[in-house]
Amino acid sequence: MKRTALRRTGAGLAALALTVGLAACSSEDDSSAEDTGTSSSTSSETETETEATAGDQVFGPACDAVPTSGAGSFDGMVQDPVATAASNNPLLGTLVTAVGEAGLVDTLNDAEALTVFAPTDDAFGAIPEDTLNAVLADKDTLTSILTYHVVGGQLDPEAVVGKQETLQGGTVNVKGDTDGMTVNGANILCGNIPTANATVYVIDTVLMPS
Repeated sequence: MKRTALRRTGAGLAALALTVGLAACSSEDDSSAEDTGTSSSTSSETETETEATAGDQVFGPACDAVPTSGAGSFDGMVQDPVATAASNNPLLGTLVTAVGEAGLVDTLNDAEALTVFAPTDDAFGAIPEDTLNAVLADKDTLTSILTYHVVGGQLDPEAVVGKQETLQGGTVNVKGDTDGMTVNGANILCGNIPTANATVYVIDTVLMPS
C-alpha cells in the first residue's frame, strides 16, 4: 500500500511539474512574440524616418542637376546657412562671387529666416560680360540687385505665391505651383530647397529692380 501511494504521489508531482513547465514555456513564447513584434515595429518606424531626406520637398526640372551627396547636395545644404550652402552648390558659383563682392555673406548667413531667389551661372552668363563686370565692381548697384532676390521668412511653395516684398524694398511677383512656377517671369528651375536658415528657389534669370 505504501509503495502504491508513493507511486501515485510521484506521478502527481511529475504531472504538476510538467504543467508548470508548459505554462512557463508558453509565457516565454508569448513574451518573445511580443518582443519580436515591438522590435519589428520600431525597426520599421526607424527605417521610415531614415528614408526621409531634404530632397523630398524640392520640385522643378533642374533638381536632378544638384549633387546626390556631399555638401552641395540637398542633405548637405540643409546643414549650412544660406550663403555657405550656396557656395557648395555647383549651379550658383557666380551668385556666390557676387554675394562676396557685395559683402553680404554674413548678412545672409546670420539672418533668422529668408527666402532666396538664386540665379544660376547661366542666368548671369546671359548678361553681357562688360555689364556684369561693371555691376560686380559697383557695390551699391550690386547690393541693390542681390537684395532684390531676397524675401523675409522661409516661404514654402504655397506661401511664396503672390507679391512679395524684398529686402531691397521693391516687390517680386510669384506665379504658378510646383508643376511650374515663375518669379517676375523668370522660371524656377528647382524650388523649395532647404538650408539651415532659408528656403532657396533657383531661377534662370537675374531679376532687376525697377
